[in-house]
Amino acid sequence: MIVTVIIMLIVALIVIAVWVSAVQQHKEKQDAERRKELAKQKKIIEESEDVILNSCNIPMSDAIIRIIQRRVHDALAAMVELSPTSKELKNRLHESKERINNTVETPPEAERLVMPDNDKQIIALVQGIKRLRQVLRSEHSKGKIDTQIFVVEDRRLEKLQLKINVESQIKRGRSARAANMVGSARQYFEKAYATISAVTYTDEYVTEKRMELEKYLEEISTELKASNASAVKKKAEKEKDDLDVLFAPKKKW
Repeated sequence: MIVTVIIMLIVALIVIAVWVSAVQQHKEKQDAERRKELAKQKKIIEESEDVILNSCNIPMSDAIIRIIQRRVHDALAAMVELSPTSKELKNRLHESKERINNTVETPPEAERLVMPDNDKQIIALVQGIKRLRQVLRSEHSKGKIDTQIFVVEDRRLEKLQLKINVESQIKRGRSARAANMVGSARQYFEKAYATISAVTYTDEYVTEKRMELEKYLEEISTELKASNASAVKKKAEKEKDDLDVLFAPKKKW
């Protein structure tokens, strides 16, 4: 009898130990998933705030700014739900709500873009636009952006990216031409022309830049032809001089 009781107690202890272990593992799994989700939402907030900071360099419409602010708000709301006792997160969520409610409508500034002075700044600007377009695609795929707004804003950013690419190549081409590096200038202008010719739409900017680049390339072609003709003429004159010296009557001493 005593042996039976001992066996039952041992079995009960084993069952309890297994149950406690399972509960602990489940809790650890939930905590791990919670930390993972918190890290995900934090990354979304940091990415969105970086995009907003870039608004001083990238012309953004009010629609885009509201989309980014809403993205931050939603991420903070998710974090508060995961950490309901966090006063810091609740305060940030409140500030986010206030920011959205107090957003002031401003006139569009699509032409506010100022080209950076060096290649490093240009690369950073292009990367910022690419990140912004990725954010818009992500929010659109979640159904948080109206399709019409997404199409308009993505096209505007696409044109902005095109403008930066073309203008930077033209700027390099002009600098190379001013330094009498005609071959390098032609390469820059040809690259810009290929870029502007590859777009699937036509507007005032595309038409204007295509004509401008055609003019530059035509001028460079004329300069190169003149330079080659001059080089050929000088070479012919030199060869003639050499022949004159070779066949000139020898002086008698």
